[in-house]
Amino acid sequence: MTRVAAVIMAGGRGERFWPASTSSRPKQFIDLTGDGTLIQQTVARISRIVPLRQIYVITGAQYLDMARAQLPRIPTQNFLVEPVGRDTAPCMGLAALFLERLDPDTVMVALPADHHIADEDRFCDLILQATEAAAELDHVITFGILPERPETGYGYIEMGDVTQRTTGGTIYHVRRFVEKPDRETAAAYAASGRFWWNSGIFVTQAATLRREIAQHLPELHAGLEQINAAGNRAEFDALVALTFPSLPKISIDYGVMERAERVLMIPGDFGWDDLGTWTAIARLRSGDDNGNCLSGNALVEDCEGVLVEAHGERIIAALGLRDVVIVDTDEALLVCTKEQAQHVRRLVERARTAAALLTPAQP
Repeated sequence: MTRVAAVIMAGGRGERFWPASTSSRPKQFIDLTGDGTLIQQTVARISRIVPLRQIYVITGAQYLDMARAQLPRIPTQNFLVEPVGRDTAPCMGLAALFLERLDPDTVMVALPADHHIADEDRFCDLILQATEAAAELDHVITFGILPERPETGYGYIEMGDVTQRTTGGTIYHVRRFVEKPDRETAAAYAASGRFWWNSGIFVTQAATLRREIAQHLPELHAGLEQINAAGNRAEFDALVALTFPSLPKISIDYGVMERAERVLMIPGDFGWDDLGTWTAIARLRSGDDNGNCLSGNALVEDCEGVLVEAHGERIIAALGLRDVVIVDTDEALLVCTKEQAQHVRRLVERARTAAALLTPAQP
């Protein structure tokens, strides 16, 4: 029987959710929806079909204690540590190497820790379909999401011919991946019926992904092989700490998926949303008659499509605004248009610098 393992990728800094999400406590470790933290929701979802002993979490060294505290039922040895963030290709490559050492035939389900899934039953059904196909077809399998709007913050997948029809649905060959197009191109993609949003969820045999990395990212493969020389877990962790910082910083989409030929897509009709920006929170919440979504001590008058996140005790009041995001925390106050919400990370480093300049020097 095929061994299935889930890998929760939880090393991101969540800068587009600043100031609620910070470098010391990024979004995957905070409760943005009222249903537990995002990483807790992700583990609860996949644990319906994958035993907890086969769920692994890969996160940054600075978040390890927080992850363990929020996920006490995950075995301690199932936490993998990235000494520094190197994007998703090294992250998934390291996880695949770890799992391949346990069992060369392991099928890996790689899940970002910050997604919302509305239909968890359908999600679990399609994950199981994907694991069976990955074991049988020796391909990397991803899930495409039918576009609801011309989104410029997502990558896209161009759907190819039908590869396999099953009782659970249809599996398609992937013609190509396209990263974050401009608005005109995104509108054409959404209207074409051939392009789907890239969910960022991947199902593959660990050995299959390792082979694709060896072919398309030889420098990353060489670094992983240095780690693979470890004889036991202590040596493995020591080599990760030594080698990982020098690995190339590149996403799995740019580094592998855009170049690989053995990639398949399953339509992911399970109510997916990438909780990447504050506008995603507005989509999940029911607003008032004017589309305003308010949390905390918030007041609005003559406003439409306004999101207010008031995390402090003071009242946040808005008058005559349209399609604006307001987030107030003890650390900072953010005001931006919804259109610019995906660019919030541009302000984060400047805000840190400004905060440092305002902090009194210690005697």
